[in-house]
Amino acid sequence: MASEEEAAEYLEKHQILKLMENLVSLLLFHRPEKPKLFLSEHLQMLKRSQLSQLRAPTLFTSSDLDTVFQLLDPAHRKYITYDQYKYALQTLGVSDINECPDGVNDEKISHDTFKTEAMEGLQRSARTFHSP
Repeated sequence: MASEEEAAEYLEKHQILKLMENLVSLLLFHRPEKPKLFLSEHLQMLKRSQLSQLRAPTLFTSSDLDTVFQLLDPAHRKYITYDQYKYALQTLGVSDINECPDGVNDEKISHDTFKTEAMEGLQRSARTFHSP
């Protein structure tokens, strides 16, 4: 029997916990009638996206990210602060945030920068298959 440390290393190496977290989030968000079929199809989509270098399926759409930005910018200044940017990405589930996005020095993260960073971060989080 493997030690707890070996088990943790195995799970980390193969991104199993990240994969399970993504699958459970999608399952709870969509609440499909046939959850096992949904999970199977999602795993197939993830594998296809990895093999073909297409975008991986994520929980949030481009429109969702627009809405998040609008909520953070109720005065329509067309930018948010770095703290808002960081908090929003963490809330969306992006763990490896770009600490120096465009506009960070002026504390003005634009909508385009926010959306690009969010989409790229979500893609990194969704890609739980290693390259072949």
